[in-house]
Amino acid sequence: RNLSLPLRLSLPPSLSVRRQQTGGEPSTEASREAEASRERRRPGEHWCGRTDGRTDRDRRKMLGRTLAGALLLCAVQAIDFRHHRYEDMVRTLFSVQNDCPYITRIYSIGRSVEGRHLYVLEFSDNPGIHEPLEPEFKYVGNMHGNEGPEFNGYLTGRGNAREVDLNRNFPDLNALMYYYEKTEGANHHLPLPDNWEEQVRATTSRLVEPETLAVIKWMKNYNFVLSANLHGGAVVANYPFDKSRDARIRGKTSYSATPDDKIFKKLAKTYSYAHSWMHKGWNCGDFFDEGITNGASWYSLSKGMQDFNYLYTNCFEITLELSCDKFPPASALQKEWMGNREALVSYLEQVHHGIKGMVYDENNNPIGNAEISVQGVSHDITSGVDGDYFRLLMPGTYTVTASAPGYQSSTSTVTVGPAEAIQLHFYLKIAPKDGNLNTNLPKKDHRPGRTALRNPGPR
Repeated sequence: RNLSLPLRLSLPPSLSVRRQQTGGEPSTEASREAEASRERRRPGEHWCGRTDGRTDRDRRKMLGRTLAGALLLCAVQAIDFRHHRYEDMVRTLFSVQNDCPYITRIYSIGRSVEGRHLYVLEFSDNPGIHEPLEPEFKYVGNMHGNEGPEFNGYLTGRGNAREVDLNRNFPDLNALMYYYEKTEGANHHLPLPDNWEEQVRATTSRLVEPETLAVIKWMKNYNFVLSANLHGGAVVANYPFDKSRDARIRGKTSYSATPDDKIFKKLAKTYSYAHSWMHKGWNCGDFFDEGITNGASWYSLSKGMQDFNYLYTNCFEITLELSCDKFPPASALQKEWMGNREALVSYLEQVHHGIKGMVYDENNNPIGNAEISVQGVSHDITSGVDGDYFRLLMPGTYTVTASAPGYQSSTSTVTVGPAEAIQLHFYLKIAPKDGNLNTNLPKKDHRPGRTALRNPGPR
């Protein structure tokens, strides 16, 4: 049994992943592109290898073709539809990295209780380097030790050591959030305290599993914008909050909405309607209208990872239940994969919606950990160490404020459309020493953001 293996994508805004018809064979366009790319390749040259004289634009186009091939089976290599052991998965990951060395990176975020590496496979035109204004996305598979869908395996691998239930080991932050709402008004953010590692370890009667701690550290170091974790046992797109505000009595559940409830519904529907049958509602003996559900309205769950993402990081995450059978037979894997692959890409593309921009000081120096607030939405995000921020939003007109300790706040109005994210930059002036103007009190560095190659891992 092996470990949950995430997929990380750093996506340039101009990247257009070629897609194919849901549940069918690769599209004619994608097939022609893959064939043309093979014909252009010199003998002995890898399909995604770099050649002398290749421009950045060429490499960007190459990245699009490679992702299309890797994610959508566009004739890169045949998929072996079977359940993979840890050793098989590791060989496959490093084979991909060897074939595509200039747009992929493999690194470990830690080790399991059995000492195995927790590998991440990263796709980017500049692996290991965060480029400002290019959002970061992740897929995480096999959260529960007893759920092993292979879909993320065809992206990254599958498995878990001794059936560790990773999804239920995160700190239970919802109660704290509800308390803030009652005592201090709307809660905008929950600062990550200095002793957060000790708090995580204290969430169970024994030390938290190393897999859980590794994933939390990973999310703290990378400024992810959008994410999904993959499960089995049902067919539905589940969005936060997972924990109900009211105590659950005899199976009674209640809807528990986040301040971003509309965008979460949109994200869930994006997946369900791109899926071959999820959106139809009736699956596995259950009915979910449009193939989506609020987590707490289905069943209340504390210490869930999607709630942790929303409350402690800048990342919006949903949970994807992808198959009725937690361990579908190998003969069923191809059908399940064909039903999900278009949805996996459609969901990924949602990372480019809303607003994004840079936060600078008066000398055009980036300001990290600046707080971005949207009027009417009681949930803030922060800029990364490079000064860039990403805020997923529904189409509409918004009043947005950027603030940082020691600076005067700046407010702008922006209209968000249904297409790409709108760029909105902020330039903050240093606050006068008399402190009469609107400024923020110093806050702890509680949001993710990273410098290049902070965690390069094994190459």
